[in-house]
Amino acid sequence: MTVRPTSEALHGRVRAFVEGILRGAPPEPFDDLALALARFQAAHVPALGRLVRARGIDLASARDAAVIPALPCDVFRLARIAAHAPDEDTLVFRTSGTSQGKEARGEHPFRTTATYELVALRWGERMLWPDRQDLGVLVLAPSVEEVADSSLGFMLDLFTRELGGPVSFHVRGGVLDIDGVARAAAEARAAGRPALVLGASFAFVHLLDGAGARDLSLPPGSRVMQTGGFKGRSREVEPTELRRAMASLFAVPEAHIVGEYGMTELSSQLYEGTLAAALGARSPARHGVYAPPPWMRVTACEPTTLAPLSLGETGILRFVDLANVDSSVAIQTSDLGRVTDEGVELFGRAPGATPRGCSLAIDEVLSRGSS
Repeated sequence: MTVRPTSEALHGRVRAFVEGILRGAPPEPFDDLALALARFQAAHVPALGRLVRARGIDLASARDAAVIPALPCDVFRLARIAAHAPDEDTLVFRTSGTSQGKEARGEHPFRTTATYELVALRWGERMLWPDRQDLGVLVLAPSVEEVADSSLGFMLDLFTRELGGPVSFHVRGGVLDIDGVARAAAEARAAGRPALVLGASFAFVHLLDGAGARDLSLPPGSRVMQTGGFKGRSREVEPTELRRAMASLFAVPEAHIVGEYGMTELSSQLYEGTLAAALGARSPARHGVYAPPPWMRVTACEPTTLAPLSLGETGILRFVDLANVDSSVAIQTSDLGRVTDEGVELFGRAPGATPRGCSLAIDEVLSRGSS
């Protein structure tokens, strides 16, 4: 029996929640919607059903989203995490880590991308272009045609189609076209049109290394979004140093350089709030602090027990993302961080092996004896 009618109804509820909470009037409580998603997923995603049964959780009587067991990210490369059948896939995002071979890549199947598109655009607008939509766009990443299974490529394509200015892509076949970036910057200056530069951190490192005497300055009002780690493929750059160098290269204030955090297993993204704060919004005004959208909850967890920690304590991050309708609403990462009243601070991956709490959860998910 198809899950489409139930899935469509849940997508509709999530989109109504997103639009409502951005206006300050969500149509239903966060916990009610998160638990409705969890019940649907436990019934139709075998891996999640096994995890719920192994933990002895009664989702039917639950009232708090904190009880939903979080699926470790590693499971996305070990089992299919989708409520729908493979022949209903509209798109499958895959993780980029290929060092262990193609078979080790995690997959996140989507029956529909409508909810993903809504949340990406609404939060991207709030954090990257709340003041204007006529920005030119320079993309320091491959186009979606080149990396059709990349969630980042899909999101960047959404942004380029949403904004009204000219668009140029400057990474093809793994090669950064620095002269192309210089031409696009010159065209932006000639037109007096501010630009949004979108790219992965390693691309900015290579741009800094290869720019030489080229003029890459951009008109006032321009801004930069960087994503990914701060490791360049040729060298590693400390975040503060990289941000300062990028601000100088593009002639933009450091506050206009915004870090993004996302992952294949999530449908929503977090951003540093420095640009939004500079433009007058209530948002984290400090680099290194990320603002989650209001349809997401982030909790730091103790690595062994996965028990939630108090505000300000460092642990591995758990996300409850309402936009993950057809997969897993709760995701457990191995990323270290802490949650404060300001937002979410990120400290990179937990060192060493997979945290014990995640390993135990993976065993529970893959155990046939709990089915």
